[in-house]
Amino acid sequence: MKVTYKGMPHALPAKVQQKLDAKFAKIAKMLDGRGERDEREAHVIVTQERRMCCAEITLQFHDHKLVSKGSDTDLFTALSMALEKLDGQAVKQRTKWRATHRHKDDGMKRSPEAAAIPVEAPVRRARKGADQSAAKRIFRVNGDGRHKPMTLDEAMLEMDKDRDYLVYRDADRNGAGQGLSVLVRRRDGHFDLIES
Repeated sequence: MKVTYKGMPHALPAKVQQKLDAKFAKIAKMLDGRGERDEREAHVIVTQERRMCCAEITLQFHDHKLVSKGSDTDLFTALSMALEKLDGQAVKQRTKWRATHRHKDDGMKRSPEAAAIPVEAPVRRARKGADQSAAKRIFRVNGDGRHKPMTLDEAMLEMDKDRDYLVYRDADRNGAGQGLSVLVRRRDGHFDLIES
């Protein structure tokens, strides 16, 4: 990551500069690509208002501009605050980018049935003479993550007679990254709701 500083009142001590470089390297490890052309540029602008040092860091990540600000009487503390905010923004944007660009299978849309991959799981037998060929099978169903969040009422409508369970993102829950919920049909016809 290339870092350019503007408005620095004086050069920072070597140890302080090493700490800042380590923090920038951590963010660069997340955001930089593998080639030289994919290296990001961070612009640090330092201003001083009375006794307060204000640091603003700007970084371009794909089509998003990450901007973070920090202010304190100490320049290093102001830069550290701005870097912490930038780190949080970088993590958030990186996870969003990975979620939307992770599973591109040449334009083919996979159905949930096609995504079910049988996985053989070893099963312990209590008796020594038990048949080893009758091992239990586990089917891993990978969702593609492109479904919009739904409410519990919408999930109930989605459950039809043939379906025993439904995994969905709950739109009613507040907080970052709406939690996963599982709606399971019980043997008596009622439903169990499992929230994570």
